[in-house]
Amino acid sequence: MLIFVLAFLIAITIHEAAHAFVADKLGDPSPRLAGRLTLNPIAHIDLYGTVLVPFLLLFIGSPFVFGWAKPVPVDPYNLAHPKKDSALISFAGPLVNILLATALAILFKFGLGNELTLALIRFNVVLAVFNLIPVHPLDGGKVLIGLLPTKEGNELDAFLNRYGMILLLFLIFPLFGGVSLLSQIISPIINSILTLLL
Repeated sequence: MLIFVLAFLIAITIHEAAHAFVADKLGDPSPRLAGRLTLNPIAHIDLYGTVLVPFLLLFIGSPFVFGWAKPVPVDPYNLAHPKKDSALISFAGPLVNILLATALAILFKFGLGNELTLALIRFNVVLAVFNLIPVHPLDGGKVLIGLLPTKEGNELDAFLNRYGMILLLFLIFPLFGGVSLLSQIISPIINSILTLLL
């Protein structure tokens, strides 16, 4: 349990700090002013998403445990290119998770890892893949909108702002033979990345 908690906190902390760092570099001081430009996990903890939901899922024996941190505040009006920069800020979190998992996997291959290292690799990969699902409020939604032409991006953004959370809940709940659709979609991707790394 201690390894689970440490790995989870480290993964979400670097994820959120990466959002804050890139936003700050792109001209938005909002994360820094909110105290989120830090590797202190306390600044990123959300009572429900970081504590209650993951531990409830663990308690009930859910095969898919997820959670979230407090969203990093970003003001698009401070960005020179709001659509593109918002996508870059959103992509920074999953990217840093994958980079950390890769670096730790290299250390592990040289015999420098332990159980915490393994847990960190797994959590960082899961967090990166989960967040790249193209649905609001996940990072993948903003990344996809940033890649689309303006008209299509605005239309999708309006749709996901209205229905994104409903879509996400539909994907998460185990409605298909006791297994969530989300798990069926991302588990093969996660397993492929972990196989490559480990």
